[in-house]
Amino acid sequence: MKNKTEWFQNWFDTPYYHLLYDHRNEEEAEFFMKMLIQFLKLKNGDKVLDLPCGKGRHARFLNAQGFDVVGADLSKNSINAAKIFENDKLKFRIHDMRDPLIGRYNAIFNLFTSFGYFNDEKTNLNVLQHFKNALLPNGHIVIDFLNIIKVESELVPETTIRKNSIDFKIKKYFKNDFLIKEISFEVEGKNHSYMEKLQCLDLKKMSAIANNINLDVSYIFGDYNLSPFEEQKSDRLILILQ
Repeated sequence: MKNKTEWFQNWFDTPYYHLLYDHRNEEEAEFFMKMLIQFLKLKNGDKVLDLPCGKGRHARFLNAQGFDVVGADLSKNSINAAKIFENDKLKFRIHDMRDPLIGRYNAIFNLFTSFGYFNDEKTNLNVLQHFKNALLPNGHIVIDFLNIIKVESELVPETTIRKNSIDFKIKKYFKNDFLIKEISFEVEGKNHSYMEKLQCLDLKKMSAIANNINLDVSYIFGDYNLSPFEEQKSDRLILILQ
């Protein structure tokens, strides 16, 4: 049974999440999408799933490149914000990636560290199995994860980020094979606190999850330029699965 108060259900549905991460580089993200489109040889009209899609900025970009796109996310507020951009070839829906997917796709994008949110290995397998079940013949799954090895070596335990006169106080630490980020801040005299909890999944663990359900790790990249993955140096761990 799903816990209705999972950290990601609470945190991702707040406006403060989007405020804290509003610095994410739009040009870099679009460049990454273009690189993937080219590398995967996606064709005009191919079906693409962006899950989770947030407020839909990448789904909208993919749609503008000529693809038939579905953006899905657990956050009701994010999907409501995205729906105003819908057209015949761009649809948004609320969806929990732990549930079976609707439709079948030439490519499924799981971007910007959106895997490993869960408390157990079985859920990872179920999520990836749902992805696999929704692939069209010769389709691809793209998992864009952080490089946990580099993150651990460069961890800054405490920092404060100021956005719109709000001081976000952030603590990061490792516990029981999870990367924990505690986020606290004050708004109009009221204290808020949230948590991000991410499984420490390195290349070996990610490959084992994929192989467990007979998915092949076809390619491994270390950044959005699709450079080779280097465990000690790469910022990202990007897997292309078939």
